[in-house]
Amino acid sequence: MKPKKKHGGGDFLVQGSILAVASIAAKVIGLIYRVPLTNILGDSGNSYYSTANEIYTLILMISSFSLPLAISRMMAERISRGEYRNANRVFHCAMRFAVIGGGAAALVTYLFSGLLTKYVMNFELAKFGLRVIAPAILIFAITGTFRGYFQGFGTMVPTAASQVIEQIVNAVISIVCAGIMFRYGAALAAEQGNELLGPAWGAAGATFGTVASVTVAMLFMMVMYIRKRREMDVYVRDDVSSKRESSRMIYRILLLTVLPIVFSTLVYNMSNVIDQGIFNAVLKGKGYTEAQYSVIWGIYAGKFRVLMNVVLSLASSLGPAIVPSMTGLTARDRKTRREACNRVSSAIRFTMIFSIPGALGLAALGGPVIMMLFHPQSGVPLSAGILQAGAPMIILYALSTLTTSILQGLGKLKEPLIHCCIALVIHIAALYVMLSRFNLNIYAVLYANTLFALIVSILNAFAISRMLGYRQEVLRSFVIPAAASAIMAFAAFGIYSLLHLVLGVSVSTVFAILAGVFIYSVSLVALGGISSVEILSLPKGRQILNFFKRLGLVR
Repeated sequence: MKPKKKHGGGDFLVQGSILAVASIAAKVIGLIYRVPLTNILGDSGNSYYSTANEIYTLILMISSFSLPLAISRMMAERISRGEYRNANRVFHCAMRFAVIGGGAAALVTYLFSGLLTKYVMNFELAKFGLRVIAPAILIFAITGTFRGYFQGFGTMVPTAASQVIEQIVNAVISIVCAGIMFRYGAALAAEQGNELLGPAWGAAGATFGTVASVTVAMLFMMVMYIRKRREMDVYVRDDVSSKRESSRMIYRILLLTVLPIVFSTLVYNMSNVIDQGIFNAVLKGKGYTEAQYSVIWGIYAGKFRVLMNVVLSLASSLGPAIVPSMTGLTARDRKTRREACNRVSSAIRFTMIFSIPGALGLAALGGPVIMMLFHPQSGVPLSAGILQAGAPMIILYALSTLTTSILQGLGKLKEPLIHCCIALVIHIAALYVMLSRFNLNIYAVLYANTLFALIVSILNAFAISRMLGYRQEVLRSFVIPAAASAIMAFAAFGIYSLLHLVLGVSVSTVFAILAGVFIYSVSLVALGGISSVEILSLPKGRQILNFFKRLGLVR
C-alpha cells in the first residue's frame, strides 16, 4: 500500500476498471439471486423488499453513505503533501463519526419504521423488512470508513473484493431467509386472512441478507486494515511535515466536506422514495388497491432497476476512482487544467462506451431477457415496455452520476447539490402531472426520472466547462457509440427472432447477447470510436487489441 504522491491520468482508469469489474460482477451476482428471490416473493413481495431497501438507502445516505468519498478526498489531499500523521488522524476521527452517526440513524430507523412505511410510502407491511435491515446502517458506516481509507491511498482493490464477497453472502442468505420467512408469513396469513403477510415477511427475511453481507464485508475490511496498518505506522513515524491538525479541525473539515456530498447524494437518490410515495398515493386515489399498485411497482423496482444497476456499474465505479485522482487539480495553470480535462474526457467517454450499448441492448431484448431471468407468469409486455422506455434514463443516469463525482473531485461540492435540487423540483412536478393528468402510470416514473437525469447532466456540464474551460468531444464520446449500439440492437433482435423459431427463449437470448457484444465491439472499432491506446488501458487490453488486429480493424 505504498502511497502515491501523484495519480496519473490513466491511473484512475486502471483503479476504476478494477472497481468496475468487481462492481459488475457484484451486480451480476445480485441479478442472478434476484431471480429465485422474485420467484419466492412475487411482484408484491418485491415491492415490500424494494420499499424497505429504498428507505434504508435514503437514511444511509443521510448518515454515512458519503463517508468513503469524503474520507478518500481528505486523505488524498494530506498524503499528496506528505502529511501521513494528519491523514491517519482523519481516518480515526471519521471512524468515531461513523459509529455515532450510523448508530443513531440505525436506532431511529428501527423505532420509526412503522410510521415511515405507513404514512410516507403507503406500504405499511414493509415495516418488517425495514426493522430487520436497520442495523445494517451502522455496519455499513464502519465498512465505508475502511473503504474510504484505502481509496484515499488510490487503491480500489480492497473495496472491490469486499463488494464481491458482500454480494455473494447477500445472495445466499437472502434466498434462504426469504424462503423461511415467506412460509412463516403464509402461516400467519392463513390465520389472519391477509394474503399479503406471506410476501411481507418473505421480504423481511430477504433484507436480513443485507445485514449479514455487510457484516462480512466489514470483517473483511477490518482484516485488510490490520494487515496494512503496520505500513501506515511507518509512514506516520517518518512524517516530518510541520503541520499538525487537531481533532476539532478535522471534524470541522469532515463536516464541511461531508454535508454538501450528503445533501447532493440525498437529493439525487431520494427521488426513488418520492416516486414511490407519489405513485402509490395517486394510484390509490384512482381506485387501485395496494395489491394492484404493488405488483406494478414490483416489476419496475424488482426487474427494471435491477437490470439498470448492472449497466450503471461502470459510472458508479469510475466515480470513487476519479475523486481522489482529481484532488488538487484546478484551473490555476495550463498544465493542471489540461490534465484535469484529459481525465474528465476519458471518464465520460468510457462511461458512454459501455452505458449506451447496455441501455439499447436491454431495450432490444427486454422481453426475452425478462423471460429468461425471471420466468414470469404474466406482465412480460409491461416489463419489456419499461425496459424500452427506460433506455434514455439509464444513459443519462450514468452521465449525471459520473459528472457529479467529477465536480466533487474538483472540490465543487455545492454545485451538484444545487443542480440536484433544481432537477428534483421539476421532476416532482412533472411526475405528478404525468400521473394525474395524462394517466401514464409507471411510464410517468420513467419519463420523470429521465428528465431529472437530463437536467443534472446539463447543469453539471456547464459547471465543469466554467471551471476548466472544457467542452466534451461529441463524435467519439456519444455519436459513434450510439451508432454502433443501434447496429448492435437491431442485429441482436434479428438474431433472437430467427433463433427463437427453432430454439428456446433462454438459448436464443444468450446467443443474441453474445452476438450483440461482438457486433458492437467490431462496429465501435470500425467506426473509429476507440483508439489502440484506449483499448490498451482496459483490463486485458493487450489481448483485446491483438484480437482486433487479427480482424484487420486496427494496425
